Amino acid sequence: MDALFFLIGDLMAAGGSVMWGIALISLVLWFLIIERFFYIRVVYPADRKAWLARWNARTAKHSWPAHAIRNCTIARARAQLSRNLKIIRMLIALCPMLGLLGTVAGMIQTFDVMAAMGTGNARAMASGISAATITTMAGLVIAISSLYFSKWIEDRVERETRSLADLLTFH
Repeated sequence: MDALFFLIGDLMAAGGSVMWGIALISLVLWFLIIERFFYIRVVYPADRKAWLARWNARTAKHSWPAHAIRNCTIARARAQLSRNLKIIRMLIALCPMLGLLGTVAGMIQTFDVMAAMGTGNARAMASGISAATITTMAGLVIAISSLYFSKWIEDRVERETRSLADLLTFH
């Protein structure tokens, strides 16, 4: 376990200050994704059961107020299922941009070293190039890995919304 923390510490140090921003964005992003999984798997089934029980307890399901209640229930379900989804998408889009910012910062660092020491000292230039590539890799890895889960959540929102609409029938 100590080796893992040492490796992460080295990675953060090599990536420079931008790497801390990427790490923070990553923590927030994965927290929101996990929260959505928890809501969809644990909380939403109980909400759906309550909405269906209320709907099935109604006697008049063909009236205009019943249609409005049905539409309101479906809209509420969609809103609760897709909460934070726009933030998740925004953070996914932000990760590669922060990686690119780290690339630019690393290249500036490399050019500063080249200006001070010339092009003959490859070891001095290596830290800037390392910072450039590590931040790019980190931003892309986080964005690519979280894209799958974001799409899964979006698909699940659509599926659950359609399912609820089908269950709230008018007979």
